[in-house]
Amino acid sequence: MSHTYCCALFHCVFSTKERRKIITAEIQPRLWSYMGGIARKRKMKALGVGGTDDHAHILLSLPSSLPIAKAMREIKSESSRWMRETCAIEGFEWQEGYGAFSIGWAQVDATLKYIASQKERHRKHDFQAEFIAFLKKHQMEYDPRYVWG
Repeated sequence: MSHTYCCALFHCVFSTKERRKIITAEIQPRLWSYMGGIARKRKMKALGVGGTDDHAHILLSLPSSLPIAKAMREIKSESSRWMRETCAIEGFEWQEGYGAFSIGWAQVDATLKYIASQKERHRKHDFQAEFIAFLKKHQMEYDPRYVWG
């Protein structure tokens, strides 16, 4: 083949540092849009971005040349800086880790609906329960002592 073809879709989930509830409803649409812009600028596609006051979800399509670790570092770093400088949220940081769960193209619509329904979903379940459910669903081994650092 003379070209590389890659379909790498990741549903990424990450929390504010110490799961602080500091992403206000007024800031959320701007932050989600900004994160999508970071992805575009870095040759990724953010198919969907959303979340709540203490965490974010992003459905990313990555080029074959970009590892997920680098993609997450760029999105989290640039959006943290933007929150501090543009939105005047002093000391804003994302938690160090993240979850990145691969999905197939057939799961895109359901994943986008899931991301869009975060506000309603978290009326019933908190972020910690949601994240543990993701780990279990994807059969990932984890030590509960280290999930929340």
